Amino acid sequence: MASLNVYSVGKLAKYISGPTLRTLRANVYRSTVRGYSTEEKSKAEPEAESKLPGSIEECHKQIETLTNDLNTLRNQARDYEVADTLAAAAESVPESEVSEGGAAGTEAGAAAALRSLHDGVRLTRAQLTQVFSRHGLVSVSPLREKFDPNLHEALFQQEVEGAEPGTVVAVSKVGYKLHERCVRPALVGVAK
Repeated sequence: MASLNVYSVGKLAKYISGPTLRTLRANVYRSTVRGYSTEEKSKAEPEAESKLPGSIEECHKQIETLTNDLNTLRNQARDYEVADTLAAAAESVPESEVSEGGAAGTEAGAAAALRSLHDGVRLTRAQLTQVFSRHGLVSVSPLREKFDPNLHEALFQQEVEGAEPGTVVAVSKVGYKLHERCVRPALVGVAK
């Protein structure tokens, strides 16, 4: 980097921040306005050259790391939503509808199709739960446990007879833990 003009400093500004950029601008200003002696140039150029490549590489690594983290979070959020949707689908059809006889007045073909759909959703949910647990992700349903603000998010408080104050009495959405670290708190109702 024998010569550094104002355009190249401006172009690097999006990759370099803070003191490094101010130092570069000051060096460019000094070299263009008043000029360096050859001795000053030889001292300043190696310093600038050694700082720039390291700074740019560090910025690129940091950008890459942040991008990877963001993509990981997006994928995890997508997986949580799939698990919640499968759970809701499996629980939305009552067992009496899925049973062998089905509901009164239901055709045999419709009952068989509904039973097949329910079994497919249940098996898919079980398989997804196995994959999650293999990688250390487990669901947390804290019904009748003591409320813990690190693991639960209270949506409402409710007076319930026979329930100790501060215990979870309703779970709106299960939470998830990844290797004992809470990645999504359970949405719960707490007894008064």
